[in-house]
Amino acid sequence: MNKLLKYILMGFLLVFISTGIYVLQIFIFNKPQDTFFYLFQDLAFLPLQILIVTLIITKIIAVREKNALQNKMYMVIGAFFTQLGVELLKILSNSDINLDKIRELLNISAKWKEKDFISVKKNIENHNYKIKNDSIIIKKIKDILINNKSFLLSLLENQNLLEHELFSDLLWAVCHLMQELEYRKDIDNLSKNDYEHISNDIKRVYVSLISQWLLYVNHLRTDYPFVYSLILRTNPFNPNAKVEIED
Repeated sequence: MNKLLKYILMGFLLVFISTGIYVLQIFIFNKPQDTFFYLFQDLAFLPLQILIVTLIITKIIAVREKNALQNKMYMVIGAFFTQLGVELLKILSNSDINLDKIRELLNISAKWKEKDFISVKKNIENHNYKIKNDSIIIKKIKDILINNKSFLLSLLENQNLLEHELFSDLLWAVCHLMQELEYRKDIDNLSKNDYEHISNDIKRVYVSLISQWLLYVNHLRTDYPFVYSLILRTNPFNPNAKVEIED
């Protein structure tokens, strides 16, 4: 309320100053006709000024702010994949019965363009995910999530990330899986129904993780080609990937 009152008072002050200047101009030059002529001329251009300021300049500023925010979000998303995302992809992909198919789709190269990422993302959505019911893999997933619990919770506190819908969904899926596994003390003796429940949670994380990883890699391709090069050399879906650059 105080802020609104401040703006109202400022508006009255500016109108008072403007009126005072026009009165002073008439008093000094004694040409009220010219003063009113230029006043109406200024008013005639006012809609154009509003158009330029509010619709064009404001739009440009908004786009720049959105791009800056997006870059900051992708920096945090990059930290997520560096901290645990890539390792989680390796573990989850090794539990995928149809791994050969997914490897074929995600064999990303330096020649890929925007259309290639769009095409692969559509194919990924139709991929037949089948997760092995393997207690060893589930234990590995549990370990990496529990070890990064503080990091994951800190990401949930980042309000900017929550505006990124896909990554927000991924975080919720990962944190939910972490909670489910944290409550289960004996992974080796889960019931059949419990295994099925955990497998569905793992599948949800896997699907969301791949989609977000593709968006992240495509962003690096256009904005940070030097980081994109490293991603290609550490592709978790490429069994022949080597970080060292060969002759």
